[in-house]
Amino acid sequence: MKTVEKIKKNSQFKYIYNRGKSISDPNLVLYIVRNNKNVIRLGITVSKKVGKAVVRNRIKRLIRESFRLNKNKFKYGYDLIFVARSQARKCTYRDMEKSVLFLMKKGDLLKESE
Repeated sequence: MKTVEKIKKNSQFKYIYNRGKSISDPNLVLYIVRNNKNVIRLGITVSKKVGKAVVRNRIKRLIRESFRLNKNKFKYGYDLIFVARSQARKCTYRDMEKSVLFLMKKGDLLKESE
């Protein structure tokens, strides 16, 4: 079974924006809603304010890769949306990974240490 699914529909994004709890750092904003399933549903948003298509796609790739490599550390049963801020265009992979882990920890979404 898949443990991570993509959020694609506009209605799902709107639901999470309206009902979700938001947490932020200088690079990203994270919206969280419990989904009562055994999966994490992930959405990533990068607005045109951040940069042109090449920059926006790079940021999305960095967020996805940071999430993918650390997904075994995260609790399941949540819908998550990462929204990139304009400062994210200057991020390296390490900066993005730190931001993702910081937001997941702040949102109490990291599993307890085994």
